[in-house]
Amino acid sequence: MTSHPLALLSADEISTARAVLEAAGHLGPDVRFAYLGPEEPAKAELLAGEPVDRRVRVVLLDTKDGSSSQAVVSVTRGVVEHAERLDPAVSGQPPIMVSEFAVVQEIVDADEAWAKALARRGLTTDTVRALPLSAGNYGFPDETGRRIIRSFGFHQEHDGDHPWAHPVDGLVAYVDLTGRSVLTVIDEGVVPVPQEHGNYHEHPRRRTTLRPIEITQPDGPGFTVEDGVVRWENWTLRIGFNVREGLTLHQISFRDPDQDRDRSVIHRASIAEMVVPYADPSPDRFWQNYFDAGEYLFAAFANPLHHGCDCLGEIHYTDVVVADEQGEPHTIENAICLHEEDFGVLWKHSDLYTGVSETRRQRRLVVSYFTTAGNYDYGFYWYFYLDGTIACEVKATGVLSTSGYREAGRPYAAEVAPGLGAPYHQHLFSARLDMAVDGQRNAVDELDAVRVPPGDGNPYGNAFTRKATRLSSELQARRDADRSVARVWRVVNPEVTNRLGQPVGYALVPEGLPALLADPSSSIASRAGFAAHHLWVTRHADDERFPAGDLPNQHPGGAGLPAWTAGDRGIDGEDIVLWHTFGLTHFPRPEDWPVMPVEYTGFTLRPVGFFDRNPTLDVPGSAH
Repeated sequence: MTSHPLALLSADEISTARAVLEAAGHLGPDVRFAYLGPEEPAKAELLAGEPVDRRVRVVLLDTKDGSSSQAVVSVTRGVVEHAERLDPAVSGQPPIMVSEFAVVQEIVDADEAWAKALARRGLTTDTVRALPLSAGNYGFPDETGRRIIRSFGFHQEHDGDHPWAHPVDGLVAYVDLTGRSVLTVIDEGVVPVPQEHGNYHEHPRRRTTLRPIEITQPDGPGFTVEDGVVRWENWTLRIGFNVREGLTLHQISFRDPDQDRDRSVIHRASIAEMVVPYADPSPDRFWQNYFDAGEYLFAAFANPLHHGCDCLGEIHYTDVVVADEQGEPHTIENAICLHEEDFGVLWKHSDLYTGVSETRRQRRLVVSYFTTAGNYDYGFYWYFYLDGTIACEVKATGVLSTSGYREAGRPYAAEVAPGLGAPYHQHLFSARLDMAVDGQRNAVDELDAVRVPPGDGNPYGNAFTRKATRLSSELQARRDADRSVARVWRVVNPEVTNRLGQPVGYALVPEGLPALLADPSSSIASRAGFAAHHLWVTRHADDERFPAGDLPNQHPGGAGLPAWTAGDRGIDGEDIVLWHTFGLTHFPRPEDWPVMPVEYTGFTLRPVGFFDRNPTLDVPGSAH
């Protein structure tokens, strides 16, 4: 058994959890594991170094009657600590399972109304793939308490044909998974199925002009990994993984070269949720909003990474073990990649008066993984720099979600190929940053650039300054980015100062791209309330882990950050968590088809007064 409470789950621990649940009577022939992940210890216990008690949380679904439950199992002590039945109408449904993809296909293929709708388009069920899509919650009475999927159809001409190129538009089925029936088929009329294929893997040309680029480290990598703890230059951190958040980072600290001590920066960091809301309000598409993390557990589809393709240089790979729907362990090989990258100039100056010319090169440690969520692929990259900067970058690629495109046009979609549309949409992520800037008691200042009007103190009108606003409570800390005033949020420790007497701090630098564009009255605005603002700050609570609530699938809304912050707890000089919404607003281009070049989004955390001076003065010059 592992010796650290935050270590990656092992196959033995997953098997033990299953055996404990079975012995306690929680399993049966129709019960499936919709989720199994590490249940991390309370923060106070972790900081106090309490004895190790390895626990997991599970969500179980009985596929026969649709009932669900959740439990916490101590694999250290071999007991079920807590178990409760769930009311799906109130708490939401368990995440969608892979096995249900095939069930949806069987159900729609057997439905007479679906077959007739396909026949009107000259198609049969033999060549139409049913796509299982999360249903959301729109208060439809016949869906209350039922496990619902909505499904589009895509024509697939042969086994190697990408069906995304041939959407069967204007048609959707509402499916009851437990009752194994189609509740409704909505047919808005025949739209020609696009004929041009999107089989990018069969492209007839391959350019021959690219020359090799080799990245070598003759002395090996500059980092070490031991029992999940990563050490590189002045950085120390622990890596974790679960099928909902994917990569998690813990106990991030930086060894100050002037003070000769390790200084904490972040207690825990993760991408805690993401949502993909679509813009088309038509009767067959208004419901398109997908929580890839909370509804689909997309990190369960983490890719086995390959050297020279996904990562370059001296690579360290880490396997992760997850549970399948039977509660059995499954290993994803090479799921997490660590490597170093050169990142151009760190600092440089050629001095006019002294004749001194000095240049230092920047480099960064990269901790990453890639996962596939249906048609899209996402790479999550955390960067650690020599100067104390931390950055998170998401790389979005894969294949567009498609529709038909009528000759008259489509106001909420772009035409990306003849007769092929791609609806407008967003990719919005929520980063959960449990801050620990030189200690656990932190505060947040909002910093804005301010123009100064001409007057007695500014006769020539050139002045501008900066305004700092302390965010004192959770409701006040629901904030939006504003690039026009260079807005950043500085996390400070009021109890620790630098040599200038200033509180030490780190600034969250947002991209400032749009947050959720759906109307506040919409269903998705209620269910993805976290995405309405770029910043939320909460007082730390161990059970506040997911910004849209524990079970967003078919949840009626209001869970997570909106509910937690309604109490308006004080956050000035407290143990606080930052929640940062960032992401892309995607108006697809023809260049995004048939496979999309990577689009980038993310944020940066920069030290602001955390150090007494530039912490990279000791970086040596490059050998000539």
